[in-house]
Amino acid sequence: MKAGETVKLIGIPANVRDDDEFQTRTLFEKCLGQSFVIAAVESFERVPFPLARIDVGHVIGKEPWEHTIWVEREYLELEDR
Repeated sequence: MKAGETVKLIGIPANVRDDDEFQTRTLFEKCLGQSFVIAAVESFERVPFPLARIDVGHVIGKEPWEHTIWVEREYLELEDR
């Protein structure tokens, strides 16, 4: 998994939830089954594996960079070119 690859979101991590500030699970649900280009692969402190950064704002009518999700490789399927 690397930046520039096209992937499909095929699952939602079980711990993703909506809260008063962010509707994260709802956003993931709207993205499920759709294809995206990986913007970057990033590492975070206290996360033992890299996460794919995917810009998804266009799914809810915004600029792509206005909403971003970070997701584990197991929830992504690499698409053929």
